[in-house]
Amino acid sequence: MTIADFLILMQIRGWAHFPEVLSAEFTRKLGLDVESAYERCRRLRIAKGIDAGTEGTAHHLLGNRDSLDEFLGLRPLHEPLRAFLGGPYILNSYGAVLNWPGNAAYVNRVHRDIRTYFRGPPLMVNMLVMLDDFTEQNGATLVLTGSHHISERPSDEFFLRYADRFLGRAGDIVLFDSNVWHSAGINRSSTSRRALTLTWSRPLVKPQLDYPRYLPSDYAAELDEHLRQILGFNSRVPANLDEWYQPPEHRFYRADQG
Repeated sequence: MTIADFLILMQIRGWAHFPEVLSAEFTRKLGLDVESAYERCRRLRIAKGIDAGTEGTAHHLLGNRDSLDEFLGLRPLHEPLRAFLGGPYILNSYGAVLNWPGNAAYVNRVHRDIRTYFRGPPLMVNMLVMLDDFTEQNGATLVLTGSHHISERPSDEFFLRYADRFLGRAGDIVLFDSNVWHSAGINRSSTSRRALTLTWSRPLVKPQLDYPRYLPSDYAAELDEHLRQILGFNSRVPANLDEWYQPPEHRFYRADQG
């Protein structure tokens, strides 16, 4: 679709579906690496005693030098993201959902992924990357089309009656306004339904994780300009006066970040 068509869809219904963005082989690699990332996250949550209600979810999948890192380097849907967010953008969060049969994690509740409802220029957009086929049987994501125009949470009954589903094939990507009410569907199949769940925001919105501090220095040194941009290296917050008083080319928050 053209960028103009995409923006019309985002304005009217709040989401747009892009089929066959990723190859079958790369999608398979992403699925395997997501399962490994999930186990890493799960072990840490168990150690902290906070695993209840997080089944099948993983967060901040960056930094292991695998296909999940490679995915960001592909600049997925860069032009639509830039058009929707009005210029430079950054990674706000990078997660995954393994929607298992009978799962009851927080993602199965009706929710939106931005806490503050704001109907000015868009602040954040969700990216759903299908790692398996999304079907009605295996719990394709439910979405209340057009709900980015309302601030109130719909009742569960209303949501289930009027929600659409993101149905598609492994390798498809959906972008949707982060104000849209949605939930993971109930998986009635015998296998998991896996997806990457990313959010992208204008640089002025704080990301969920401080990626410039999170990533080791040797990893950061290898990043190209696009990755430095989306990982927030051009929109950092100075921590002292020495970091504040810098020439324009070395400032922590660059002038072109909005």
